[in-house]
Amino acid sequence: MEALKATLTTLLAGFKRRGDRIAAYGAAAKGSTLLNYFGIGLETLDFVVDRSPHKQGRFMPGVHIPIRAPERLLEEMPDEVLLLTWNFADEILEQQKAYRQLGGRFIIPVPDVKVA
Repeated sequence: MEALKATLTTLLAGFKRRGDRIAAYGAAAKGSTLLNYFGIGLETLDFVVDRSPHKQGRFMPGVHIPIRAPERLLEEMPDEVLLLTWNFADEILEQQKAYRQLGGRFIIPVPDVKVA
């Protein structure tokens, strides 16, 4: 777990150093756990998107990052999106085809960190 933490936080820090805007996708409990355990907060992520209207307008527990609707990805076009619901990667990447076609990239943290 420590190797994953080091790899992911180093990658995110590199994106931030070059001025990239980073969001996250998925306000699930496992995503919140990852953010809190890895120490990833508002200094790194601008916002989180989630399809559930019950989560939109709220904040990620512990790190207080605002949760918005997925449409915000196309509206704000962050450079990268950290995928916090990695078990649905294929489905979400397909749903977010328009964002990806415009140059947006997803960071899939588990099982190994990769950018798609």
